[in-house]
Amino acid sequence: MNKLAIAAGVAVAALFVAASSFFTVQQTQQVLITQFGQPIRVIQTPGLNVKLPFIQTVIVFDRRLLDFEAPGEEVILGDQRRLIVDSFTRYSITDPLLFFQTVGATEAGIRGRLNSIVTSSLRRVLAGETLLAVLSADRGRIMGEIRRQVNEEARRFGIDVTDVRIRRADLPDENTQAILSRMQSERERVAREARAEGAEVAARIRAQAERDRTVILASAEADAAILRGTGEQEAIRIFAEAFERDPEFFQFWRTMQAYRDVFSTGESRMVLTPESDFFRYFRDMPARTGAPR
Repeated sequence: MNKLAIAAGVAVAALFVAASSFFTVQQTQQVLITQFGQPIRVIQTPGLNVKLPFIQTVIVFDRRLLDFEAPGEEVILGDQRRLIVDSFTRYSITDPLLFFQTVGATEAGIRGRLNSIVTSSLRRVLAGETLLAVLSADRGRIMGEIRRQVNEEARRFGIDVTDVRIRRADLPDENTQAILSRMQSERERVAREARAEGAEVAARIRAQAERDRTVILASAEADAAILRGTGEQEAIRIFAEAFERDPEFFQFWRTMQAYRDVFSTGESRMVLTPESDFFRYFRDMPARTGAPR
């Protein structure tokens, strides 16, 4: 009975020793083995591994991308404007031994250092940029420079920074109204300039149209005067030719026109003697037509 109990105790002890000796490294993990607090080796390959029980300790570090969200910081931009910036950082532990030596055995130790590094880089880079650049397409270039500086400083802790991004950039409450007022004034100034330029262009177009109208009317009146003069000249020529062919008929025709113009309304009154030359065709009509006087 004692032998059985001893065998059982030995078996339990052996199992406990074996359980303390073997450990598994997952694909998302990397392991640092320490002995009495001193680092011995780093294991980054997944699989089953062995360590000395009770003497060596396994410290596990995550090999995936990790996130760190920095609290909002107020920075001064290159145009002396203040901006509250919230940022986040993505990093991974690339050197567990250096990480352990500089930070410690847990990931919580790196967060304070990252906060200091990211804040310093944000202040240095944004101090040379304007608000318009931070809020425009230049933001990618700015964040690339911040990431480069943060990564250079973070390598001494055994980590690699893959990305730094500004999550939100807000104006301080006391400056928001002043900024909005200046933006409104600027937009109003641009609008006034646009209206003035439009009025100038409109006046120029109207003046040009008035000049064109005056030139066109003058040209048309000149052409009309030339045409009227030409027509009157042609009419005079035709009358002259007709008069030369039969002066007596022409005189008769003009006298008939005068009779028509005078007597057509029936209201004309003339104070003339019957022997007036105006009535000569009335006096001579019977003789010319062969009728008795």
